[in-house]
Amino acid sequence: MDDGLRVTDRWVVPSAELRERFSRSSGPGGQGVNTTDSRVELSFDLAATTSLPPTLRARAMDRLAGRLVDGVLTIAASEHRAQLANREAARERLATLLREAV
Repeated sequence: MDDGLRVTDRWVVPSAELRERFSRSSGPGGQGVNTTDSRVELSFDLAATTSLPPTLRARAMDRLAGRLVDGVLTIAASEHRAQLANREAARERLATLLREAV
């Protein structure tokens, strides 16, 4: 996961531009759900990214305007018991949203 997030063949978001936050999930997991930080919030500052040309960045910001908070796009994943599975799910969803926006 150190190589960044591949959105398209020509666009990779550097890992340094992604922020992950972990918290307790309210999803499946029985008693373990109360002790494991398996929920993942993945944030990407679309407004400040240098990995995208200005024209494509403007297009993405326009198309994702309803999902942005101060230019930052945040995806949450908590459907899996394992933190790693939720990290992968969040990254997949972020890549899909960005791909569709540009």
